[in-house]
Amino acid sequence: MTTLPGFCDPVHDAQTTFRALLDSMAHPGRVYPIPPVPEVPTGLLPTCGAACLTLLDLETSVWLQPHQSAAVRQWLLFHTGCTFVTDSEVADFAIVDVPHIPDLTQFNWGTAADPETSTTLLIQIPDASLSVERGDRPISLTGPGIDGTTTFAADLVSAHGSPLPARFWRDWSTNHYAYPLGIDVFLFDQRSVVGLPRTAQAIHPHS
Repeated sequence: MTTLPGFCDPVHDAQTTFRALLDSMAHPGRVYPIPPVPEVPTGLLPTCGAACLTLLDLETSVWLQPHQSAAVRQWLLFHTGCTFVTDSEVADFAIVDVPHIPDLTQFNWGTAADPETSTTLLIQIPDASLSVERGDRPISLTGPGIDGTTTFAADLVSAHGSPLPARFWRDWSTNHYAYPLGIDVFLFDQRSVVGLPRTAQAIHPHS
């Protein structure tokens, strides 16, 4: 079986992607473009694939949803050498899809001594556009890195999709108030990323 290639320019593309990921966490709710990987297996968005090539390595453990394809697993293993785990509570990273987002309590929230050991979620929103202050159900955020409030919307255009469910935002409220424990989240569409660190509070979680 032939494995699809990764970055066209590994050093430059990884640096650009890492900067976008850092900036998205420093400024929650802002939309940052990511140079997409030219070819990724079905089930992986090009932007999420770029993030995986940047964040994963031999020392990271990854949890995939049961419906995820074997091709995604092979591609990630070939390009990053990461370890796959079946228990979401021990994963360093988890790749999940809308609308199949598990309860956030199923992941590792870290410990009081080591809050940084929590799981980071890479949430893929297929057929969507992460936009600012547009859409039917915008989400307002406040917290560190945000000047007052910022608003973004996940505009899903697919017939089978739905915005981030209300359940997610209820879980997110619990996650936020557990600080310094809790998980961090990256949201990906086809071209960009939005960061949701655990410090970000959703003011109007009515998705």
